[in-house]
Amino acid sequence: MAVGTRHSTVQFMELESLSLMKYGLSYRKQSVHFSNTCRQRYTQRCSMSMNGCQGDPTVPIGTVETRSLPAVSSLSLAMELLNSAISDMIKSDPPPYNSGIIRLEVPIEAQFEALEWLQAQNHLFLPRCFFSGRRPPTVASEVCINETSSHTKLVSVAGVGSAVFFTHLRPFSLDDWRAIRRFLSKKCPLIRAYGAIRFDATTTIASEWSAFGSFYFMVPQVEFDELEGSSIIAATIAWDNAASWTYQRAIDALGATIWQLSSVPMTVEKKIPYSHIVANTHVPDKASWDHAVKRALQIISRNDPVLIKVVLARSTRVVTAADIDPLTWLTCLKVEGQNEYQFCLQPPHSPAFIGNTPEQLFHRDRLIISTEALAGTRVRGGSELLDLKIEQDLLSSAKDHNEFAIVREWIRRRLEAVCSSVLIEPKKAVRKFRRVQHLNAQLRGRLQAEDDEFKILSSMHPTPAVCGYPTEDARDFISETEMFDRGMYAGPVGWFGGEESEFAVGIRSALVEKGLGALIYAGTGIVEGSDSSLEWEELELKTSQVSLIILSYAIRHAFCYLVREELVYPLSRNDNIIFFSAASFCRLQQFTKLMKLEAPLLTRGQSRIINQNEK
Repeated sequence: MAVGTRHSTVQFMELESLSLMKYGLSYRKQSVHFSNTCRQRYTQRCSMSMNGCQGDPTVPIGTVETRSLPAVSSLSLAMELLNSAISDMIKSDPPPYNSGIIRLEVPIEAQFEALEWLQAQNHLFLPRCFFSGRRPPTVASEVCINETSSHTKLVSVAGVGSAVFFTHLRPFSLDDWRAIRRFLSKKCPLIRAYGAIRFDATTTIASEWSAFGSFYFMVPQVEFDELEGSSIIAATIAWDNAASWTYQRAIDALGATIWQLSSVPMTVEKKIPYSHIVANTHVPDKASWDHAVKRALQIISRNDPVLIKVVLARSTRVVTAADIDPLTWLTCLKVEGQNEYQFCLQPPHSPAFIGNTPEQLFHRDRLIISTEALAGTRVRGGSELLDLKIEQDLLSSAKDHNEFAIVREWIRRRLEAVCSSVLIEPKKAVRKFRRVQHLNAQLRGRLQAEDDEFKILSSMHPTPAVCGYPTEDARDFISETEMFDRGMYAGPVGWFGGEESEFAVGIRSALVEKGLGALIYAGTGIVEGSDSSLEWEELELKTSQVSLIILSYAIRHAFCYLVREELVYPLSRNDNIIFFSAASFCRLQQFTKLMKLEAPLLTRGQSRIINQNEK
């Protein structure tokens, strides 16, 4: 029996019909339409530049330069120096090249947070981006070749405006990669293109993802680099006469941007202001989810299965009574997720795609490629002993090992097809994050040529961890089963550079529009032995990293109110666990329902609430 769901909210959600019959399912795929009012506001401050995909990818750029100015002690002095240098360039004769890219940078002898700098800029100034990497675990030295980066370690990067951007509706191709690479150079390692690629570029793009195209990359027009112990403020211009974007147009556009920027970083409050949830709906709902999982398991359990594993996902729409700024949300995610990737990408006329992902797709340092296999999920324990027990349960689980082995061996084969040598170490371990822990293996290899980077990207995405196995059959099942557009969720998100490149997998992510709420995405792998209810609980666990940022503050508000009014009586506290009487617990649940918080989510808050008998 076919299952379908329909949700409606004025100016927020509409439905587009899509017949999905290959696997005996018939759904209506949902598309979220953000209000035209917000789109009109964005046009006031959009950065003007060129689409680099319109140039000839086979023609080298005339010049690629980085001009470093003297170091200063403060951001305000750096902005003054940068403004002065740009003014001189506006007055000077243009360079004798038909195309080029020039980066002006001012080192600052103090470390400022890139996210605080971005937060200080007007939120209507688009496009904008943010990327914060993580340190890879130590790996064996057999493939280490003493090739290290020549620049100081970057902590995070924030950018506004685009010196050049790259986007198209067609799938990301070798020519598109070459179009980006022609603006990059080893001698200018900090000129980078930040962006993301769709999970599946062959599917129809829903309206909420329309501004992203099949891929969207940008070289920031103005960029703030947070380094270990210092900072850099930089401005970049790019031009290509063949693409009708001259040097004069580029430098004038930069001049129009730079004067609008704030030179005072904003101290960002690392929590969401209190706001109750107006709507919290899942696509698919639980019944539709059960049906899809059941159908997947029927295919997986055949004697000659088409599928061995498929990753099914869910989109959760959260609308709050008050605005939640995407960068404030991202700041909270950064606090939640130590040693994970944080990112934000927001093209013009678009909501912001933000995330806090634990999963690396690959990192290239010249010819060395490193990546990881990540699969299987467990919650973290409340104590060291409990955490260890949960870890052992994960390591001994046959179901999780099967899922993990599929991912690890698939990645190994992909690397061996491109690399001259591949090392896996450790073969299987547990990687721990703040809320969850996963099975993990590190893989490392050496490319035969730097041009093989596109082969790595195109062959590594999508991995079985976010799609399934075999890849094409799993992707077909997802396309014809899921009721929403994944967009950039579970796709590659990161950056290309002349010397290095790094991409994460865009999971644990959300599409956020200030004033209109968020779409929160999560997925889980379905293999033989999976249980739809347990997999639904795993979705709840993965979504909680994002959703509990809102819920925990709302719950805390409810708790404080009820205690203050003497409507509930905490019996005791122990290790962040609050014990209530049965009557008090019921009152707290009733109050949260009035606040439109789901009671099941309440019990998964940052403080566990345990129902005790009345004393």
